[in-house]
Amino acid sequence: MKIEACTEATEALAWSKSSYSGGEGGECVEVAASPGTIHVRDSKDKQGPQLSFTAAEWAAFVSYARKLG
Repeated sequence: MKIEACTEATEALAWSKSSYSGGEGGECVEVAASPGTIHVRDSKDKQGPQLSFTAAEWAAFVSYARKLG
């Protein structure tokens, strides 16, 4: 995982929120995929820092999160 600043390259990504996110604007994250990298940002701070994961790191996180759910 790495933390990076918002750049023009990541602004052009197709960001999406989980279908579980409500419309009231609570604590939500947005995710976007680019070749080999998954980007995650705070939906309330779109210009703020972003986390970047490799596809393998993201798959491991999603697998673990499913086990908790």
